[in-house]
Amino acid sequence: MRLRIWKKNEEQDLVSGCRRGEHKAQRSVYEKHAPQMLALCLRYVHDRSEAEGVMVTGFLKVFDKIGQYSGEGSFEGWIRRIMVNESLLYLRQNKHAHMMVEVEAASREMHTDDAYQQLAVEDLLALVRKLPEGYRTVFNLYAIEGYSHKEIAEQLNITENTSKSQLSRARGLLQQYVANLMELKKTEAV
Repeated sequence: MRLRIWKKNEEQDLVSGCRRGEHKAQRSVYEKHAPQMLALCLRYVHDRSEAEGVMVTGFLKVFDKIGQYSGEGSFEGWIRRIMVNESLLYLRQNKHAHMMVEVEAASREMHTDDAYQQLAVEDLLALVRKLPEGYRTVFNLYAIEGYSHKEIAEQLNITENTSKSQLSRARGLLQQYVANLMELKKTEAV
């Protein structure tokens, strides 16, 4: 694997090349951003082949709508927003987004601050993937992508209070998952 440091001018050249429809520039943009964008899509769409399809559709949209990129702000951020929107569109079209999930146990308050510090990033991402789809979607949009509850409500066609409730329940379940994982690790260590 080659390590490549991208300079701002190189990225601007690639954006310009994509605007002209140059396949070489499009391939370079794809190769640079595909790993991160696939990881993003996998946070919403569990099936890897479906997530890859969402990502490819997203890149097609990136290249089709490249003229709308103003050059202000991060190009990667602009691509991320398209990928998030494509992932949400996939969930809506495939009726997989069950935004309302009732889990009584999720409301229990647990204190696991130390546990979070002991877990690897992969462990935490695996726990997020275990969340019910509605919780996971709201959690990803709010905690990872930085959307506001108002933006989430608009994207998912739910109320802001539903978004807040889903986030709260997601956090509660994550706390339970972390506590269970930490307990499991303690018993394995003994």
